[in-house]
Amino acid sequence: MKTDKKIVILTTGGTIAGVGEEGRTVGYAPGALSAEELISAVPQIKNIAKIEVREICSVNSDDISGKIWLKLAGTINSMSEDKDTAGFVITHGTDTLEETAYFLNMTVKTDKPVVLTGSMRPSTSVSADGSMNLYQAVCTAASDRAKGLGVLVVFGDNIFSARTVVKNSTYRLNAVCGGEYGTLGVVRDGEVFIYQKPVKVHTVDTEFDVSDIDVLPRVNIVYFAVDSDPALLEFAAGHSDGIVIAGAGAGEFSMDFKNIIENIKIPVVISSRTGGGIIVKDNLICKNTIAADDMSPQKAAVLLRLGLTKTNEKNALQAMFFKY
Repeated sequence: MKTDKKIVILTTGGTIAGVGEEGRTVGYAPGALSAEELISAVPQIKNIAKIEVREICSVNSDDISGKIWLKLAGTINSMSEDKDTAGFVITHGTDTLEETAYFLNMTVKTDKPVVLTGSMRPSTSVSADGSMNLYQAVCTAASDRAKGLGVLVVFGDNIFSARTVVKNSTYRLNAVCGGEYGTLGVVRDGEVFIYQKPVKVHTVDTEFDVSDIDVLPRVNIVYFAVDSDPALLEFAAGHSDGIVIAGAGAGEFSMDFKNIIENIKIPVVISSRTGGGIIVKDNLICKNTIAADDMSPQKAAVLLRLGLTKTNEKNALQAMFFKY
């Protein structure tokens, strides 16, 4: 039943707004639908809340940038001051959805629900999943049960924490999942059920204020594999404010990598390419580096970029990785 609550939908493009050959799941143009077309395709959401739509951008999520992140955070922080606004939904491509969600989890300053969603199939495919995901995201953003949980992702009936959400398949409808940690809750017939709450610091309780930042620090990820050229590290160090290493196993790499890393002067965070598990300080091969805890390489890069807006001191950055 419709309430007086207002939900703001911020669109960024992606597969959920994609159009292609009727029935096919590949070869489509992401972000082809306008914000109005995307919302009009799901008329049921108007039964949940008053809807206000704003287009932030219309891109493939591989073209999402730090500049767009800052615009999203600024828009949410400004609009959340409106007492009539109950929550936010962001439509987003799935490729980098987890990174955007985590950035916002660290930078939005409201306990009102902020929910990201998307789809694995374009709107013109057979059994497109975008409409249901958008409907359930609006239901979640309008629910008092979602308040104070940090930024959320709703996908395929499930509610995930921005910190733990991950994309783990190139094609499956349940490709967006909770990784090792599972779901916070589910959406059934429009009703929101919450069973777990995040314990890591987020949103209003973080130290990150991006309101006066125009450009985020540059962080690049270097992926280690057998015979990876250590010259890549030297190149990355010359074009970055910080580096994340996607190491093998528990963040390990060759002696050739070690010799270069020990002489890099900018912050270096060690993560794992395995897709699961934690990196602790005792795992560190080079003592001038920072353990990523359980952060994936891509989320470690997000946190390092934010950390560098505060400090480049190794111990302070390490404390952030264990805190957030």
